[in-house]
Amino acid sequence: MSGDTFYFGDNVTMHGGTGNTGIAKYQAPSGPTEGDPALRAAVEELRHLVAALREQVPAASAQAIDDSLPALTADPDTVPQERHRALMAVAGIAATVGAVGRPALEAVNRILALIGGQ
Repeated sequence: MSGDTFYFGDNVTMHGGTGNTGIAKYQAPSGPTEGDPALRAAVEELRHLVAALREQVPAASAQAIDDSLPALTADPDTVPQERHRALMAVAGIAATVGAVGRPALEAVNRILALIGGQ
C-alpha cells in the first residue's frame, strides 16, 4: 500500500529551511458540541435552578453564583477549566445549603457526566 498516508494527531511537514510556518491540526474537538440537546437542556435546567437557589443563599454566595453564570453555558467555545470552576462553585454552594440545594447539585452532576468531568 505504498503511497497511502494517514495522519493521527498533529502533522508538520517542512520543505527547505526558511519561511516555514503553520501546523496541520488533525484532531477532532473533544466533548459535546453546542448541538448536543442533552447538554443544552441540562445547562438550561441548572441556570433555572441556580436562579431560584440564588434567592435563598447569603449575599456572598449569591455573588459567587453571579460570577459563575457566564461560564455556565453549552457553548463549545467556553474554556473547559472555566466551566468546570463555575460548576464546582455552584456545586459547593448547593451542597452547603442542604436539601434546598440538592436539585442544583444533581443538575451539576448531570452536566459533569455529559462533558466527561472536564
